[in-house]
Amino acid sequence: MKFNATTRSVQGSSASRRLRRAGRVPAIVYGASQDPVSIELDHNEIFHALRKEEFHASILDMQLDGKSQNVLLRSVQWHAYKPQVLHVDFQRVAAGQALHTKVPLHFVNAEVSPAVKLSHQVITHVLTEIEISCLPADLPQFIEVDLSNVIAGASLHLSEVKLPRGVTYVSHGGDPNPALASAVPVGGGAGESADEQKGEGDQA
Repeated sequence: MKFNATTRSVQGSSASRRLRRAGRVPAIVYGASQDPVSIELDHNEIFHALRKEEFHASILDMQLDGKSQNVLLRSVQWHAYKPQVLHVDFQRVAAGQALHTKVPLHFVNAEVSPAVKLSHQVITHVLTEIEISCLPADLPQFIEVDLSNVIAGASLHLSEVKLPRGVTYVSHGGDPNPALASAVPVGGGAGESADEQKGEGDQA
């Protein structure tokens, strides 16, 4: 995705307020062994870009003063109650340097899983994104999680998902194999099939 930016020469809180009143957003770009550069963005352009999932997990083409730079979105500061972007951080991307970033999980095929189709349970998403490490050329926009084999009461863990080529999971010392989704009864047991409930009644 491409977006436009211009170099910002004036800094400080008062200068940032003036920018925002003029429909601009103060921002910064850093990394790749270069000095940080203060920049500004058009509020409407960046506001609509931030509503797209791929803007958060893709290599972005930043046109800074007419020159192209590859960057990653790193953080966004929003107004507490207005739909207003206050500040944005970007990180430069170097082609041969591995990057760490979060990518969203896309869950598919829940409706055909044994947990849902046979046991009438629901599959809850334990995580919606994971942090990965990869070279910029290998960065996926999302990671697909196939739920078609999840059975009643079971969880699907990261080890059961095939990560894209060149992509590794970053745990930061936490769980190296986290659960991504779990099958649970509807309403604490109401998800049992009619046959299962009838069988329990006969045994009683």
